[in-house]
Amino acid sequence: MSEVKVIFFTALKQAIIDEVVSYVPSGYDLTVLGRESTKEQQIEAVKDADFLLCYGMDPSDEVVRAAEKCRLVQLLAAGYDRVNLTLLRDLEIPCANNGGANSWAVSDHALLLMLSIYKQLLASDPATRQGRWNEPITGQNTFEMAGKKVGVLGIGNIGKQVAKRVQSFDAQVQYYDLYPLDDEVSKNLGVTYVSLEELFRTSDIITCHTPLTGDTHHIVNAERLAMMKSSAILINTSRGPVVDEQALIEALERGIIAGAGLDVFEQEPVDPHNPLLTMTNVVATPHMAGTTWDTWARRAQFGFENMERVRHGESPQAVVRDFDS
Repeated sequence: MSEVKVIFFTALKQAIIDEVVSYVPSGYDLTVLGRESTKEQQIEAVKDADFLLCYGMDPSDEVVRAAEKCRLVQLLAAGYDRVNLTLLRDLEIPCANNGGANSWAVSDHALLLMLSIYKQLLASDPATRQGRWNEPITGQNTFEMAGKKVGVLGIGNIGKQVAKRVQSFDAQVQYYDLYPLDDEVSKNLGVTYVSLEELFRTSDIITCHTPLTGDTHHIVNAERLAMMKSSAILINTSRGPVVDEQALIEALERGIIAGAGLDVFEQEPVDPHNPLLTMTNVVATPHMAGTTWDTWARRAQFGFENMERVRHGESPQAVVRDFDS
């Protein structure tokens, strides 16, 4: 059997590329193309490629059209909003994401944001270092997870992991998803399906874990923020445009909700003058939730196993199901 050709489009650092490449199966020929590669070089490279592997750098439509032998576009990330799924559908090339390989990392981070807000971490750490012992803590501005109702917006791989984690803190979990879980899975996971309105109206914490599609763009908007409890907080580790950022700014400024933990923004890198960055009730991180050293092995293993499935005539797993028009 001839070698299987893979083109790896990536902007990753060399040490991470080396880690990913270390999982390449025997019989595979992998070529790495970084941002320095030209369009002409990319077109030439993909002409006889069996698979395209992508992270942080997506081939242009012209390059994808040149990949006439491609049998799968495999993403090492969970998000697929920057991929032209309509074109891939027309070319009959499936696109798969990372199969939940970063779900532990992102769910850990979502919980970190919740607890950081509830325990006033950003205010307490510098105060302690500066000798202002216990100054930020009033006895009225810190909270615990136990008994809180956590609303999970999107119950995929990450949402399920978040549900498990907050339940270990004795929180209750309800969720909304365009594709609800079946009754048995819901029961085993200990979660309750509610309408979108009910989710926003009754949750103490809303945590966003939905992909960015036409249906979910600004699904968190002024109308839904206004439904939330004034004591509620919003967490977003999915994609920035899931939240109407201007509406969130106004909701925080007016005290409509109590706080927000944000790993993603509508503009990335975030504008340093963004009002969210000056708010003491906002915890902000640089789209880092899914980035841990532990994830790279899982991402790589899943990606190459998926290629092996296709190579042997099987269907790939984690195929993106929602081709957005």
